Amino acid sequence: MKIKLVKKVICMVVLAFSLQLISAQHANEVMVFFGTRVDKPDRGFSIAYFDTITGKLTNPKFVEASPAPSYFVIHPKGKRFYSVNALDSFPKKWSGGGISAYKLNPSREKLKLIDRVPSGGAGPCFINFDKGLSHVLVANYNGGTIAVVKLNPDGSFGPQTSLVKHTGKSLNLTRQDKAHAHSVKVDPSGRFVLSCDLGLDKVFIYRYDGKSGTLLPNNPEFVALKPGSGPRHFSFHPNGKFVYVINELSATITVFSWLSDKGQLKEIETVQTLPADFKGANTAAEIEVHPNGKFLYCTNRGHNSISTFSVDSVTGKLRQLQQISSQGDFPRNFAIDPSGRWIILSNHNSDNVAVYRVDTTAGLLTSTGQTVSIPNPYGIQFLKLK
Repeated sequence: MKIKLVKKVICMVVLAFSLQLISAQHANEVMVFFGTRVDKPDRGFSIAYFDTITGKLTNPKFVEASPAPSYFVIHPKGKRFYSVNALDSFPKKWSGGGISAYKLNPSREKLKLIDRVPSGGAGPCFINFDKGLSHVLVANYNGGTIAVVKLNPDGSFGPQTSLVKHTGKSLNLTRQDKAHAHSVKVDPSGRFVLSCDLGLDKVFIYRYDGKSGTLLPNNPEFVALKPGSGPRHFSFHPNGKFVYVINELSATITVFSWLSDKGQLKEIETVQTLPADFKGANTAAEIEVHPNGKFLYCTNRGHNSISTFSVDSVTGKLRQLQQISSQGDFPRNFAIDPSGRWIILSNHNSDNVAVYRVDTTAGLLTSTGQTVSIPNPYGIQFLKLK
């Protein structure tokens, strides 16, 4: 009996050690989620695993079909997942696009659809949480609208609490014949909402009530950019004092100071995202300030690159440091991993994503040479494994 007991204890110790070893081996891993703008039965969400020490990305695995989930966000607690469905008319349901809510089970690599409701306009392209995580805000590109939708405790959608429509046009008769709301975010204080409208060359500013989820025009209601710029996305500096707007059509970045007490933007400068000698067609896409606040990155479609800038934390001004190949065609979105040491970038037209090492001291990117195949990648989000 003693021998059997000893053997049992030894087995338990070995098992416990093995589990600890496996846990240690995966301690540096995070999940990476990929969405797409394509609406096909075999398109939707894929996942991969990323090692934040080695920079190794596994081959993505398709996990959930969804109609054109181009842009999405993961709840900070990692249990809920919200996406747009980037359609002008949702099949057999309603006029305009949709937004979808999922329950997320990372350990089983599963997404379960909880709810799906109208997005408040055609072609939803951006979704984000408010500061209290009680509502989602949606930008509808072809509808030219901004919607706010309440979240229920079970993760499903409640009522639409606000809907505003932009009107007008601007210089580019092909791309700016009407309003095209392209992004929407709450400012760090939670009291204001900013929205880039590509069609109007304006960044709108709204006063936001987080309890009721309602939007009201601020004073002033917007800041205007140079005609033909096409503001697309924007990123707040971690210090909350500056806002960086990437202009899709002019391939420029406009730097603003942000007066959080009044909700006002004041232009500081506008810089090019491309080399001065580049003459080809190009549109700018994504923009993100590094969490350390020292550097900014953006993507160029046509030049097929990601550009690096240093950021002056006192003045907010930018200095271009680098352009590096996107390792594919038509780079859309990118994401900085939780450690701040890596960037993963999606090349929509060449069906691949690329991995870059970030020098957190100098800001420069180095291609790891690693690309993995995935059909029509668009949005990217990281999720820490607990």
